[in-house]
Parts: sequence; structure tokens; C-alpha cells
Amino acid sequence: MSQERKSGNVIRTAGELPTEAILQQWRRERPDIDPLPMAVCGEIWRAGERLRQAVLANLSAYELDFPAFDILLTLRRQGRGHALTPTELAREMMLPGSTMTNRLDRLEQRGLIARTADPRDRRAIHIVLSDAGTALADEIVVSHVATEERMLSELSAEDRTHIRTLLARIGAPD
Repeated sequence: MSQERKSGNVIRTAGELPTEAILQQWRRERPDIDPLPMAVCGEIWRAGERLRQAVLANLSAYELDFPAFDILLTLRRQGRGHALTPTELAREMMLPGSTMTNRLDRLEQRGLIARTADPRDRRAIHIVLSDAGTALADEIVVSHVATEERMLSELSAEDRTHIRTLLARIGAPD
């Protein structure tokens, strides 16, 4: 596991150059450009990677990868017993439908989901959480939120709202 050190309020991976040092290097080497966009994007990517790693570490305790976790929580947030077609599930997860079959197969083999036939259309199937899948999703969502809360603990409620507002503006159409 990589060592981490605290630089100001930012936890950095050992060997990671502080953003200010990177900006100074670019200002020295290319004074004709403003490197600030690189710094902003770099901090967002680094924060995203730290969050991703924390979430994945939490999921590993459940022997799940992120796509499987996403399927379970997407089904769970629909409401207990509510089913989605694979196409609806992919749309809810913002994924191509072609990526669903293998993921669903693995979750079905673990007894976490069930495929049921649509009584109105025998060609259609619906995906529903099993009782075990619902229980696991309910357990995971608690540890997931706790993991994210630990990662955001230095931020006030106002900070969190402000970050969400700012991030929503990145690349948004005018």
C-alpha cells in the first residue's frame, strides 16, 4: 500500500508532487500559457481517485466490483421487490445494455438477483433483487455512505453544497 502524507488539508500519495510545484514548473517552462486549468483538473482527478480507491476498498469486503455494486444499489433504490428490464437497468446506470449480461450472470450465480419472465411478454425478462440481494444492498449502502462521509469529513455542509454546484458547472452546456 502506498504511503500517504498530509500537505495542508490534502492527503497526497508519497512521491506525488504538490500542485503548486507543478504550476511553478509550467510557469517557468511555458510562461505563455496559464497552467491553472491543469491544476484545477488535476486536483479534481486526484480527489476522484482517492474517493474511488476508498469506495473500492469498502466493496472488496463484500467481494463486489463497482459495476456489481451499482447494479445492486440501482435495483434497491427502485423499491423493495421492484423489477427492471436489463435495458431499463442499463439506462438507470448510464451504461450500454451490452455490458449487462455477464454482470447479471455473476450476480444471479451468487443468489443476489433473479431473472423473471414478464407475464405480458414472454420475450422480456425483469431483474429483481433476491432477499439476499436486498439484505446485502441494505448493508452495503450503510458502509458506502459511511466511507464517503469519512472522505468528506473535513467539509462543512456548505462546502459540500458549494462543491456540488461548482462541479455541476464543469462542461455543462450554456
